[in-house]
Amino acid sequence: MTDDVTKDSNGNILSDGDSVTLIKDLKVKGSGGVTLKRGTLVKNIRLTGDPDEIEANVEKVRGLVLRTEFVKKA
Repeated sequence: MTDDVTKDSNGNILSDGDSVTLIKDLKVKGSGGVTLKRGTLVKNIRLTGDPDEIEANVEKVRGLVLRTEFVKKA
C-alpha cells in the first residue's frame, strides 16, 4: 500500500482540482472568528505533500489547510 495517496473521510481518492464538501462545522484559527459550516462546498483543492491535509481557498480565507478527515468528495 502506498502512503502518499490522499483520501477523504469515506476513503475516496482525492486529486488536484477536485471539489469537496465539509462534514463538520470548523472554526478557522487566526481568521477573526470565521466558522465554516457543514455542507460548505470547497472547489479546486490542491494536494500538499501530506496525505492527511489539502489546501483550499474558501470564502474570505485564502490558503486554508484542511484535514482530510473533515471532508468528503463532492
